[in-house]
Amino acid sequence: MTMKTSLAGLTVLLLLALSVSAGVSLGSAPVPLSTVWSILVNRLMPGMLDVVWSAGRESIVWDVRFPRVILGGLVGAGLAVTGAVLQSVTRNPLADPHLLGVSSGGALGAIIALLHTGLVFGLVTVPLFSFAGALLATLAVAGVSRLTGQGADRLVLSGVAVAFVLTALANLMIFLGDPRAVHTVIFWMLGGLGLAQWSHLSYPAIVLGVCLSWLVLRAREINALAMGDETALTLGIPVPRFRMMLFVVTALLTGVMVAFSGAIGFIGLMVPHFVRLIVGSDNIRVIPLSAAFGAIALIWADVVARIVMAPEDMPIGVVTGLVGGIAFIAILRRRSF
Repeated sequence: MTMKTSLAGLTVLLLLALSVSAGVSLGSAPVPLSTVWSILVNRLMPGMLDVVWSAGRESIVWDVRFPRVILGGLVGAGLAVTGAVLQSVTRNPLADPHLLGVSSGGALGAIIALLHTGLVFGLVTVPLFSFAGALLATLAVAGVSRLTGQGADRLVLSGVAVAFVLTALANLMIFLGDPRAVHTVIFWMLGGLGLAQWSHLSYPAIVLGVCLSWLVLRAREINALAMGDETALTLGIPVPRFRMMLFVVTALLTGVMVAFSGAIGFIGLMVPHFVRLIVGSDNIRVIPLSAAFGAIALIWADVVARIVMAPEDMPIGVVTGLVGGIAFIAILRRRSF
């Protein structure tokens, strides 16, 4: 590992630590940073420090904001990694889980689980249904794209079409569901981190850790696939099977993240482009850095969502949609298709 790489890694970790600190500290009831980290230390090592803060402030920091910020980091990392991989695999700079309908599929699965089937498999029901919906959406986009013709523009248009269909189905499921439970499902349509709990964080954390590790280990094959199927085949990569494996992994990542945060758009589109401007297109660097900057981006988007309309929380999907739409236009101006 070179000195430059080590310095870059330390810089990213510092930015992430600062973002977590700001995410826990800022809000409708600001908490000083010294208090935030004192509470954290006291929770991890009881009796280490004298308690000079109120029980209410400790509850805000430990029970509400820390799980929310950690969930935001996990979701942001997962969506950004998914976007980076999809852009490489499809060789389309506009590919991301939201534009390609994968997030819509995940939201549809979560809505079906919440309103119609119930938690038939316990706590894993919503992530499982969300993954199934995301995988179905991925396969549908691939199928529609193959039917309508190959090309970057066709893939994006296929994704938009599938997203419209899945969103319509999600709205139908809401219409047919119990009216008393419908208001809770709006969360999945607009995106948010307000339901974060310590007991639920293990699911997205494990899925992200496993999927991210596997993708980093296969980064060279992803690089080859990004250069074209012919190049990948000459290197001995079984292209159809490997591409399907990548689609399943990205659908799993998206589905699980959507299950806990709702459909949050444009993180997967914006972050990988920003990372490539810094480190180039080698996925050995792009994938892990996309995870780090995706976490940072979504933590700050949540901070904005909590502050702009305090004490009410703006849906985080509104913030990412506004910023992402502007970024989308900028990407269109920079590139020709």
